[in-house]
Amino acid sequence: MLYYLVLKLTSEVSAFNAFRYLTTRTGGAILTALLFIFVFGPKIISLLKVKQGRGQPIRTDGPQRHIVEKQGTPTMGGLMILSGVFVSTLLWADLSNLYVWAVLFVTLGYGAIGFYDDYLKVTRASVRGFSGKARLLAEFLIAGAAVGCFMWIGNNDLSRSLAVPFFKDVLIYFGPLFIFVGMFVVVGAGNAVNITDGLDGLAIVPVMMAAGSFALIAYLVGNQVFSVYLQLHYVRGTGELAVICGALIGAGLGFLWFNAPPAMIFMGDTGSLALGGCLGAIAVAVKHEIVLGIVGGLFVLETVSVIVQVASFKMTGKRVFAMAPLHHHYEQKGWKEPTIVIRFWIIAFVLALIGLSTLKLR
Repeated sequence: MLYYLVLKLTSEVSAFNAFRYLTTRTGGAILTALLFIFVFGPKIISLLKVKQGRGQPIRTDGPQRHIVEKQGTPTMGGLMILSGVFVSTLLWADLSNLYVWAVLFVTLGYGAIGFYDDYLKVTRASVRGFSGKARLLAEFLIAGAAVGCFMWIGNNDLSRSLAVPFFKDVLIYFGPLFIFVGMFVVVGAGNAVNITDGLDGLAIVPVMMAAGSFALIAYLVGNQVFSVYLQLHYVRGTGELAVICGALIGAGLGFLWFNAPPAMIFMGDTGSLALGGCLGAIAVAVKHEIVLGIVGGLFVLETVSVIVQVASFKMTGKRVFAMAPLHHHYEQKGWKEPTIVIRFWIIAFVLALIGLSTLKLR
């Protein structure tokens, strides 16, 4: 909205020209989302405490200290994040850009799925939400609609191909079947972040690191001059997704203020599923699907730990880890929660740097 207002004002006041630049609007999105969370966050937390009573149900088969330390903490904090992202994006993004609406569709759609799951858990006072199959079906349908939109907007071989990092010209062409590849990336990203969200502040910081990385990638890929110079695949219009990434960073910083140990609120599936889906959709749009697996390598590790644990137990009756996901394994080994969280942040930072190196190493 502000984008269109600025366009009208630039002819009268030259200073407003600065707000036409994508970098300026991305910075504005960060600050707007951050301010939104600071202003409305306490009110949202108070409302959720009243509505939820006992707060998020705690798994009895998880670390025992969680039953004592985290009991009564409200969930659905993802509502704070999504509100900040949505409002900030509406204010600073070019709303005529279809990529923006497609990514927002995934983000809010996955947020709605997570909200319903959280709602059932809270109202039933149980760790079980709704049917896993129904949930996955809804996730795939939303992802399929968004990926189909990306393919329609691009309408070329690139939009139907998987780009391989470190190689400037290597594309794996899937044709119409690419929609299934894109769906897998979006659904996988959403659930990977969801699995990682198990300790105070553990998921939100790596999400912000990934968002920062993809803000840069979207800016470069959407700019023909920079994409040619760096030998990246140019995808017209995707630069605008940097604004959404900026909004995600700002909302994440604001949420971390309240989610830092000891957390005043949990993001719940409402937030984790939506944030992962958002990152997955952006990765597909800018043709850096594999790079997401590197930048978001921490989420991949957490997901793989669950897969390995389940597969090992079913085939051999033995567990590889003391408990899955991976962060619970280290809790069972005696690591303190802040130690796990900060060390995982460091791992996420290093992986983000490795992922960004693919922009130049070609």
